[in-house]
Amino acid sequence: MADDSALASTTGSTSLADSSIFDSKVAETSKENLFIRSASCVEEEMPQIETRVILVQESGKQEELIRALKEIKLPFVKMESVEEFKSLDSPEFENVFIVMDFQDSVFNELYKADCRVIGPPVVLNCAEKGEPLPFSCRPLYCTSMMNLVLCFTGFRKKEELARLVTLVHHMGGVIRKDFNSKVTHLVANCTQGEKFRVAVSLGTPIMKPEWIHKAWERRNEQDFCASVDDFRNEFKVPPFQDCILSFLGFSDEEKTNMEEMTKMQGGNCLPVGDERCTHLIVEENIVKELPFEPSKKLYVVKQEWFWGSIQMDARAGETMYLYEKANTPELKKSVSLLSLNTPNSNRKRRRLKETLAQLSREADLSPFPPQTPKSCTKSSKNSTPVPSKQSARWQVAKELYQTESNYVNILATIIQLFQVPLEEEGQRGGPILAPEEIKTIFGSIPDIFDVHTKIKDDLEDLIVNWDESKSIGDIFLKYSKDLVKIYPPFVNFFEMSKETIIKCEKQKPRFHAFLKINQAKPECGRQSLVELLIRPVQRLPSIALLLNDLKKHTFEENPDKSTLEKAIESLKEVMTHINEDKRKTEAQRQIFDVVYEVDGCPANLLSSHRSLVQRVETISLGEHPCDRGEQVTLFLFNDCLEIARKRHKVIGTFRSPHGQTRPPASLKHIHLMPLSQIKKVLDIRETEDCHNAFALLVRPPTEQANVLLSFQMTSEELPKENWLKMLCRHVANTICKADAENLIYTADPESFEVNTKDMDSTLSRASRAIKKTSKKVTRAFSFSKTPKRALRRALMASQSSAEGRSPSSNEKHVMSRLASTSSLAGIPSPSLVSLPAFFERRSHTLSRSTTHLI
Repeated sequence: MADDSALASTTGSTSLADSSIFDSKVAETSKENLFIRSASCVEEEMPQIETRVILVQESGKQEELIRALKEIKLPFVKMESVEEFKSLDSPEFENVFIVMDFQDSVFNELYKADCRVIGPPVVLNCAEKGEPLPFSCRPLYCTSMMNLVLCFTGFRKKEELARLVTLVHHMGGVIRKDFNSKVTHLVANCTQGEKFRVAVSLGTPIMKPEWIHKAWERRNEQDFCASVDDFRNEFKVPPFQDCILSFLGFSDEEKTNMEEMTKMQGGNCLPVGDERCTHLIVEENIVKELPFEPSKKLYVVKQEWFWGSIQMDARAGETMYLYEKANTPELKKSVSLLSLNTPNSNRKRRRLKETLAQLSREADLSPFPPQTPKSCTKSSKNSTPVPSKQSARWQVAKELYQTESNYVNILATIIQLFQVPLEEEGQRGGPILAPEEIKTIFGSIPDIFDVHTKIKDDLEDLIVNWDESKSIGDIFLKYSKDLVKIYPPFVNFFEMSKETIIKCEKQKPRFHAFLKINQAKPECGRQSLVELLIRPVQRLPSIALLLNDLKKHTFEENPDKSTLEKAIESLKEVMTHINEDKRKTEAQRQIFDVVYEVDGCPANLLSSHRSLVQRVETISLGEHPCDRGEQVTLFLFNDCLEIARKRHKVIGTFRSPHGQTRPPASLKHIHLMPLSQIKKVLDIRETEDCHNAFALLVRPPTEQANVLLSFQMTSEELPKENWLKMLCRHVANTICKADAENLIYTADPESFEVNTKDMDSTLSRASRAIKKTSKKVTRAFSFSKTPKRALRRALMASQSSAEGRSPSSNEKHVMSRLASTSSLAGIPSPSLVSLPAFFERRSHTLSRSTTHLI
């Protein structure tokens, strides 16, 4: 058999034409002849023409071929030379010639004579399937490209193109000169041109010329098809063919990864600035200006072009992803722009107040007006004026709705941004993931989304039409059965889902690119898919904590009190159905260590759903949460922030009932703050007088005034930037918000009167020591200090007055003494009505401390 490259030049001229035109003419001629025969058969019966197979030379010696012809019941004769052709020509037979080699002289003679020529694989396939021989106006050796429509682009040598077109025709394929929607494959010799761009946009496979040559080499294989994925994918044009890439603004790890991906996808890499580069990939979030003036031939594109090309398995159009120099974008407004610098202290306080108010307005997450719910604004004749300060119950209910709304938005992001695109049909380059992999990753997320959408709608209706007597517990009791049904399957297989994502991301470059593109979108808040999918695992414990808080602020006579208890129990029932992973003993040990180290630490810090994230040593820079200069330790947990100061004096050691001793607590508890109370995190700019400082804008749920907590980090192990990002990420997780970056504001130290100057000086330490001594002396000689015995008697007096009994003379003397000491101390005298509330709070605090010590 002759070499493939030695195709007859006589076939070249006819092969270059669009074969579709010739095929349509043949079809029209056949239909016309069929119509004429059917019309004339009534008048005259046409002679029957029988199909006869002529085995040319070597084909006549193939026993397998002869058996196949007998199976399909076709008469056949053998022909040794072209000279015998004339003797075999007969009007009674339609001769079909079987030739073993489509490149020898016998084939060329038959082709010139316009004979019908086929190869042995055609006969063998027809015998196997029990089908008649196919009709073809051109020589047909095999059917490995049958039903394929090909178009060519980027070929400059006519001889090369003619050879490829001829091979396609020999394998049953059809050629289109112009690219259209009927084209099934584009054979490209370059990655540019209009045909290439249209094929990319339509998702048409783009093939190398080697695909045709390799298919022709396998022409004798039975049942071989050139369009099967396993074979075709070996010869697809890679996304970065003919591309030389360089990367700017990426970390060393990211750059190494992208360079490896480039080589896997058919491209090459060179350093930034090399003239041979065709593309410069820029990290647009970091690079603000290019280090050189790019040439006109160089494409300067965003990283989305890089990952998009890998995802669609084809070189994406550069015009959609061109990098443009930013003209000082307003990514984040500086807080210093909200105020003016004035030396007057009163103006400073007013400016500080206005700045905090501005930040508070920007930090308000509520979709409703902060003053009153709609139902409270309805005018009525008998209605009383609504107080500007809302009840604590409404504040917690509003927070519950806000977090539920944010949670539903995150679930919608997971579905719309990740699941739906992966499941849709007709993806460019074929499916990114298999259906079973998609099912493993997302599980019952759509069912969880449907249930929580209903819960959110019910909560929204309750908040809009607020009334203290309306039941929030009923909402969760209503959907408790649905929660039991949908959550365990997802939570139980979350680890498998996580492992599937990691595995597919490593093994499938297109999925890795898909994640890179979508995770960079604003909807994700720059979180990974794994970080988003962990939200359902965290949501039920978060709801339970909020319902507990809501129960605390619900009066006993409110019917929702008992309903909330039932709702909390139903959530606990859901969580017991969830076979959670064993808690890491190290994480639990860390929480216990915090409790032991902090004197007066609340016992409710211990929770199975809580974990310690980071410990930071700081110095207080303001009046809150303690005096300026105090050493403050911040313990960041996944849902709260424990604030403790260094104890001034440590006495003794603690001995457990088992005889083991522990060192005394070195810290004093100040405040356990839920992360949801942090509205803004202020990154204080570095100046000569201010170093490593930051501040928190805090708003307790029962207060309308904002509190500013400012600190200076003293540890150099953790960079301030990393700490603030970590803090904001967990605040965003707590309030179910995707974009954690919006919580950070950059501020000038002058705007908030924050400075770290002379914090470690001898004079500063001395002034703080004098201030502490002064406080101790004031407490020692305070006229308002009441002995415990007097407090006890006052408590008894208040109880007796509440019961309708008149106080005794001694009790009257105690109360008059309390009133006189209060007036001497310059504080208003407490009335008999306010005393019980005061002592109740006092006794509650003492009982909590006793419980903790036990």
